[in-house]
Amino acid sequence: MNPKKHLIDFLHAYKKSTILLSDLEDLFLGQSCTYEDFSAAVLELENEGILQIVKKKGRMVKEPYLAYQYRVHKSQIKGELHQQIHQARSLTHRWIQLDIYYSLSSSIWQQDWPYIQLIDTYLNKHGLPSFPVPAPERSFALVGNEKWITEGQGKELLDRIGLWEKMLVIPVADPLMMAVHPSCLQFPVHRHLIVENKTTYQALLQALPDVPFTTLIFGGGYRITKSIELLPIQLPLPVGKHEFYYFGDIDKEGMSIWHILQGRVQTWFDSPVHLAMPFYRACLAKSFAYGKENQRDNSEAAEAFLRHFSAQEQIQITQCLAAGGYFPQEILHTQELCALWRNTEWTT
Repeated sequence: MNPKKHLIDFLHAYKKSTILLSDLEDLFLGQSCTYEDFSAAVLELENEGILQIVKKKGRMVKEPYLAYQYRVHKSQIKGELHQQIHQARSLTHRWIQLDIYYSLSSSIWQQDWPYIQLIDTYLNKHGLPSFPVPAPERSFALVGNEKWITEGQGKELLDRIGLWEKMLVIPVADPLMMAVHPSCLQFPVHRHLIVENKTTYQALLQALPDVPFTTLIFGGGYRITKSIELLPIQLPLPVGKHEFYYFGDIDKEGMSIWHILQGRVQTWFDSPVHLAMPFYRACLAKSFAYGKENQRDNSEAAEAFLRHFSAQEQIQITQCLAAGGYFPQEILHTQELCALWRNTEWTT
């Protein structure tokens, strides 16, 4: 253990302006560190201006002459962090961007630095990858841990250093479940209808040959917010524009799924996710059901969702949710669903 680093990490997160020597000593209880190593680290922080003696509390009368209380100067800690980052920039591969760490905490830098060194070694040996591979394979190649990208904050680190896109990672997600309309594959616009539930997906399958949609996609709840990334891989379409439509339950969760999906599709495909309004309005013509009282609120998602409806419809939906109700997709039977899909002018 590095005593000085241990002290700096603790002081960076410390909330008060002064600290007792006994509190610093407690940090090292049970640690493989001698008191001489500890005291040397404290005195070094004194010399660097990170710790300053509170004079009225005095010092030990014997060596190592530590003060009984210190003022903590966090600006000096930041200065040392910046010096470390500046030095690292001169040593690491030109593709690794470290500027973001100047504005982040020391603990994030200390946490990320060992992985950055491994990535630097990879880049110096192999350069940037030339073809995509699944996340576990890329993860193992970079840091020797196949779960680092998916479970160990690896994606976030690669984003921070500007390498996520360059690493050509195939995301690990459940396969995208969809049906394809072959006649639409050569169209200049590819329309995709995403439905939340399996019953609705099965019902609409029979109408797919009659509509100008390239795919019918089963969303499976929140699963779609990840699996939609796989669309270009599972269905490598000719160059063309994509239009996405979504139909889910009218409840808090359905709104949240659409809202998350909307943000991700906008990023990946530069396209919004339209609400499939004919289906939603047909649901609102029915009586709502009860049974979703325990869903969590997402005010941002609800506000974005409701903007697509008339003032009267917004009141209707809000009152339904307030009463613990919802409009399930299954409120529309197969014939209604297919007729709505077939008879709507989706191309206008």
